[in-house]
Amino acid sequence: MLIKQQFEVPQPIDSVWKFFGDIPQVASCLPGADLTTVIAEDHYGGTVLIRLGPVKLEFGGEAKISQRNEATKTITVDASGADKKGRGQAALGLNAHLSPAPTGTKVDISMDLQLSGAAAQYGRGLIADVTSVLLGQFADAMQVRLDAIAKGLDPSKVGGARSASGLSIGLRAMGMALTRVFKRFFAPYQPTNN
Repeated sequence: MLIKQQFEVPQPIDSVWKFFGDIPQVASCLPGADLTTVIAEDHYGGTVLIRLGPVKLEFGGEAKISQRNEATKTITVDASGADKKGRGQAALGLNAHLSPAPTGTKVDISMDLQLSGAAAQYGRGLIADVTSVLLGQFADAMQVRLDAIAKGLDPSKVGGARSASGLSIGLRAMGMALTRVFKRFFAPYQPTNN
């Protein structure tokens, strides 16, 4: 499933590109992700924890930068992992592209997420909605860390990895799903301009 998100940060593109060069730092902005082991250059091991109500999935796996292009400010990360209780697997291809924006830097992210096992049974819509909420939280956390760097502070002191959990994620994802349902239901009843 392909999920796309874009956001802007008020820092210059070179600062944001430097930030994206530190993959464990970038991963720490994604709720539930924690890269703790350096396997090789640009290759890391760690965990991703997602908790929604009674559902708890904890993936152990690896992330590796497969492509980095300084000229186009594009980076590709491939990650894969398995649920620690053997209930499924996940594979992720993430592409990030930076471009100048009037207020700083525009970040375009596309994620190709493949799930199997227990995680896949929750349905594409719910998974896409939860992932979209998590990417929004990623953007917020990234902004906080970039602000800390701009102020000369240690970005790791402004908040570490936390699990992706809680009622707010579920409610926001449910709200997105309900919006889609209402749009489909009411679309035939929209007045047309003649």
